[in-house]
Amino acid sequence: MWQSEEQKDPTDEQVVQKLCTANGVSCERITKEGSTIRSLEMFFSGFPRMVGLSFFPGLCQLTIVDQKIEHIEGLEYCPLLQELWVVQCQLTEISGLQNCLQLEKLYLYENRICEIKNLELHVNLELLWLNNNCITKIQGLNTLQKLKELNLADNNIEKIGHGLHPNASLQSLNLSGNKIRSFKELTVLSNLPCLRELVLKDRMSTPNPVCLLCNYDTHILYHMPDLQRLDNYDVSSRQVKEAAESAAMKKMMYYNMRVRTAQRNLTETQMSLIEKKKALLQLPEERIRILSHALKSLERELSMLPDSCKRPPCMLEEKPAAPPHPEEGSPKRSDSTTDVIQDPAMEQKILFKMEALRERLTLWTRRLDEVEAWYKQNLALATNRKEYVVQFLSMELESVGNIRLEEGCSTDLWFTSCCDLLLSCFSPSDYKIWGITDIKIERVIRIHNSALRLRFEDKLLRLLPGRDSVSHRNYRSKLEYLFYITDPEKEETLCILEEGFKTAEQLKALGREGAIPLSNSLSVTDQCRIEYALRQASHDDSKQNANTISFRSGQVIVSKVFVGKSMPFRDGEPLDRSSYDGANSVYRNVDTKHRSAMCEASSQSIRTHPENNTCRRQWFVFDHEFILPEYLIYFEYITEDKKQPHTLSSLCTGRDTTLPDEIILDNSTLNIEPVLKPVPKLLSLNDKILLNVARANVLCMITVLNLHGNSLRKIKEISSLLALRHLTISFNEFTRLDDICHLPKLEFLDSSYNHLVTLKGLSGLKRLKQLNVCWNKLTKARDDTAVLCKHTPALLKLDARYNPWEKPEAVRMTILARLTSLTHLDGVLVAEEEAAEAVQMAAWSKITQASLLAHARTNSDRPRSLRLLSTAHLLYRLSAAPWGPGRELDPDWTAKITTLNLDNQNISKLINLDKLVSLRWASFNDNSISKVEGLGSCLKLEELFFNNNSISTLKGLAKLHCLNKLSLDGNLLPDLDPSVLEQMPNLCFLSVENNRITSLYGIHRVRPLLELYIGSNLISTSRDIYYLKGLANLLILDLYGNPLVEKLENYRIYVVFHLSSLKALDGYAVALSLNYNHIESILPRQRTQTHLTHRQILYSKVHSSGYGQQRPPKSNRDAGPTGSLETLMESLEVLHLSHNGISNMANLQLSRLTNLKALLLQGNEISQVEGLEGLHQLRELVLDKNRIKGLAKNSFTAQTVLLELHLAGNRIRELNHLNPLIMLHKLFLGMNKLQDIAELDKLKVLPSLKELSIVGNLVAQNSRHRPTVVLLLSQLQILDGVMITLEERTRAELRAADIPPSSQHPGASLLTTEVNLPGLLPLVPHNSTLRGMTISGGPQNLMHGHDILPSNVDEDFYTYKSFRHVRRTGSTLPTTGVLSDGNRVIMTFTKQQQDSRFPNGGKPPPM
Repeated sequence: MWQSEEQKDPTDEQVVQKLCTANGVSCERITKEGSTIRSLEMFFSGFPRMVGLSFFPGLCQLTIVDQKIEHIEGLEYCPLLQELWVVQCQLTEISGLQNCLQLEKLYLYENRICEIKNLELHVNLELLWLNNNCITKIQGLNTLQKLKELNLADNNIEKIGHGLHPNASLQSLNLSGNKIRSFKELTVLSNLPCLRELVLKDRMSTPNPVCLLCNYDTHILYHMPDLQRLDNYDVSSRQVKEAAESAAMKKMMYYNMRVRTAQRNLTETQMSLIEKKKALLQLPEERIRILSHALKSLERELSMLPDSCKRPPCMLEEKPAAPPHPEEGSPKRSDSTTDVIQDPAMEQKILFKMEALRERLTLWTRRLDEVEAWYKQNLALATNRKEYVVQFLSMELESVGNIRLEEGCSTDLWFTSCCDLLLSCFSPSDYKIWGITDIKIERVIRIHNSALRLRFEDKLLRLLPGRDSVSHRNYRSKLEYLFYITDPEKEETLCILEEGFKTAEQLKALGREGAIPLSNSLSVTDQCRIEYALRQASHDDSKQNANTISFRSGQVIVSKVFVGKSMPFRDGEPLDRSSYDGANSVYRNVDTKHRSAMCEASSQSIRTHPENNTCRRQWFVFDHEFILPEYLIYFEYITEDKKQPHTLSSLCTGRDTTLPDEIILDNSTLNIEPVLKPVPKLLSLNDKILLNVARANVLCMITVLNLHGNSLRKIKEISSLLALRHLTISFNEFTRLDDICHLPKLEFLDSSYNHLVTLKGLSGLKRLKQLNVCWNKLTKARDDTAVLCKHTPALLKLDARYNPWEKPEAVRMTILARLTSLTHLDGVLVAEEEAAEAVQMAAWSKITQASLLAHARTNSDRPRSLRLLSTAHLLYRLSAAPWGPGRELDPDWTAKITTLNLDNQNISKLINLDKLVSLRWASFNDNSISKVEGLGSCLKLEELFFNNNSISTLKGLAKLHCLNKLSLDGNLLPDLDPSVLEQMPNLCFLSVENNRITSLYGIHRVRPLLELYIGSNLISTSRDIYYLKGLANLLILDLYGNPLVEKLENYRIYVVFHLSSLKALDGYAVALSLNYNHIESILPRQRTQTHLTHRQILYSKVHSSGYGQQRPPKSNRDAGPTGSLETLMESLEVLHLSHNGISNMANLQLSRLTNLKALLLQGNEISQVEGLEGLHQLRELVLDKNRIKGLAKNSFTAQTVLLELHLAGNRIRELNHLNPLIMLHKLFLGMNKLQDIAELDKLKVLPSLKELSIVGNLVAQNSRHRPTVVLLLSQLQILDGVMITLEERTRAELRAADIPPSSQHPGASLLTTEVNLPGLLPLVPHNSTLRGMTISGGPQNLMHGHDILPSNVDEDFYTYKSFRHVRRTGSTLPTTGVLSDGNRVIMTFTKQQQDSRFPNGGKPPPM
């Protein structure tokens, strides 16, 4: 009967009759009673269409389940409907609800809806269920401001986007069973203020890929602290929230230190470059000085020639450096002048020699430019490298470690393989047309992106038809490692590393082909970038530097690609999936003769056999999920420059063989006739000397005065020369120009080659048109420009080159902004566009209403973000200005401003801030501010940044009592003003790096301080450390770059000992390295009383830092070996005591170091493990290469959280008493005396053991030991450094059950190795525990530590371990990562020998 009813289409009358029957309503009385019906239900079948609802105008609830309804209709008669269920039907869209304006609850789950739309009118909707549909995008919810519950589970949503921002009332959100992969997508949910319940991993749905990433719970709970339930677990506990907050704060502190380390490395690189630059400039500057002196001397002699010896003015070439037609003669100060005057052809000789000198000056000036270009180029490379490091670290932090970029060295197998791969794909013949002869690999970075790897593996697993060995072989044959170089016009490297490649649709939207181009040939991949760089270089002829090869440096992404079913490229057809039905990719072979056509889709190519390994091929992959970026290689092409006789590299390495020849040419030029004899230098002036030098009779007639080449420091006597028009005082010893004032007719002033430190003093020079102040010691461009602007209004030409300006890159625009009348600056014509740009920049240099409107925000709370930015910078980026264009401002709009970001605005003075009474976060970095003033009304300020200014005092900050974060890096502070600091009772962060601070006096007034960064100052005495002892909360201290660090013996030990709360010092976790000494105890050796003076005996009784306390009090002598001893160095967490000849661990009194997390005792004479009773926090214990024969019952009684134990190279025969080590993950027992396999059975008491090493024992010589161990320890993942695969475990089980291996099921065999490049994670099935990390028990695991880690792994320990390793090896900072099973691994870089193939011997280059 049911079948017959389904086959025929019932009439509307029959449908209505069934509706009435199902709800107990009489069909005969429906017209009378229908208006009283408030609820209707219809389940399973019998209601294929929504008809008959007109009989129920008062309907409030309608439930329709499991029907064949395709459209919602008939509800126009039910305006009072409040709750609607149309579920498990066949709806394809949301429609027919336009008249149900009172609808509050809408259930449309398990349909075929693809888009959220037509809900704009339902402003009363509070509940919406659209789960189990085909929705791909969250949209159409903008008007639902009353929405409280939204269920979008089991759809196809990949990005959350901003579609939920208007739903401020949303309290419950279910997004489980979707395809959300990125933490960034989850971050946007923090903008929902009322969200209390979030589900991304429901038991009834497949978890989102993001749920499989490590630290998933921590990330969510930090960004959404108001959540009460997460994935159906209760997370309302305050301890859970505090644990997430603590974990996030620790991560941010850690990464902040690493960012500062990168900045410090850049500063050190810059200082090194500056020193090298000074050395390179020494010879050119010396030659220029000699030649310029000779040239100016000749100009002086030329000006003193009598008119009878001169040619007509029309025959003289106008020289810019020569005075304009001098009128007076020269003094008779030497015989050379007489000789010059007597020779009628002297003028021609002088002019000839001057021209030769100018040619030599041009050559040496070019050398200066080359050195400057070399400096800028290398500084730019170092800066870019630092920026990339900072961006990489920020990416790692924001992904909570799920994206990690590991820099390799030559000992890493994957590093060598990558280099070999790239070198094998480089052929000089391909680059011959560009003059490239070789390639040098700068650095290789390995990309660990857990989200992309999971996506790649899931995609392949779904594609594989089976899991047998044949399928795996076919799969492996389709994998390739291919090159990709980003579009040179767009910076997309970081986006690819973070999110992967763009989809075909996104590529089409950008005007590209619908496939991703890759190649196994570097020349093919880099073709477009090189050609683009050459085109850009051809358009910019002004760049005349030694590095003419603009494309020399590059970077290439090496990706693992599944090419799948690949078809040959067909000419004339678009690169689109629709043109190649069923293909995963398209390829075309590339011939050397046709490589220049590779950028064009229609190019012809000669195809070779696909199996030819030497075949150069280009692929176009349609699906971006089949591409996994794994390596980023930085390289540099080596070119031969035939255009220049010397190269900059030879100049910079001191191997320029042309320099001696150039000096010989200089001397020859200087010896050209006439050779002027030296004249006596003037030390002072008087009226007689002035008249003699100017060859005048009276002072009032002097118009030209040349005082070049003397030793003058003051020239007050020229104040009476009111007719003076031309003054030259080059090559003297002036430091100021105070005497050059009120010369009303002065038009030309040459004060080059002096020692001027300021232009203050110049005044009254209203007609001055030309000024030369090059080769002096001017530093403050703004101040000096202000002097010129005020006192030289007619100035047209200014030469201020070769001065040590404080911000040289901004000097030109600073000068042009104030001196608007200039036509020439530094010998270059000032363009109108450049002048207009400078004026506009000057307009923004003052804090005006316009600048406040553009750079201010009104947010009341700091966003929950893991970005390493100041709050002002963060809010400026994330929030839009609240004042739209043309919008009328409220009278009190300034009082609403909470955030102000005026970085890099060329501001010199803080003004117009008195009305910002609500300002909380402000940043004024990279300006020219010299005084902190104007903030007296901003009493609510919490964060204030003044980095890279010219501030020399803290005065002006005393009223800011709410300040908790203050940064003044890169200023001119000479001290820490205690009278100001004591007015900041809430300050917990202070950064004053790169100042001129000589003492820490005053810092003791800031007792709440947690972080202090005061590196690169002038602190030199150990007594300054005592000022820090009162800071009981201090966790992070950075003194790097102060003289104290180098002068104080055992600096780190000294600081750590006196500052017990310290967790990190100078960018490294607190750790003591006492290797290769003769340490017998952590305390100094106690002398007998007979050797102590009375004063020493008295001091020994004083309670200070634990010293003098070695003997327990009489009342506590029976309390045990450690119970009565005072704790020492509470902040110490890592201790190195290797190779000290230690034989008795108990004598070390290690139990007094109660917070110790890593203890390294390798290479000693220890025979018994003891004395660890007080080390309850120990995570790593290294006892390699000692004399241990066995383990006692009390050896590890307190080590319940020990994660890693190293006992290699001892004499252990039995594995007893390991049962307390319930958290042990790694055990290394290599090179011992284990003989019986039964001893390994004792390791079953270690439930958390993941890695075991028994190499070098007799038991490991048995060929069957490995399967035996695999069977004994089911939780083991790595044995003797080799991962235990599912296939290996299955074979071991089959062998133990005496089943032939051939009878195992097809799915038991899995791929265990990767192709081409080693060190890669294997492809694993969905049911493998290596797929990802899941947290048993939900977020409550946060209660066990500060972060969520599998098996309760303490992440802080790995951070300290990383720091400890760095301190030991001196290499760059390591990073923590995550294996596919969620376990953390530490990647560190050790020192290696030089390797000619790679730079720095294969070591990572400095940041």
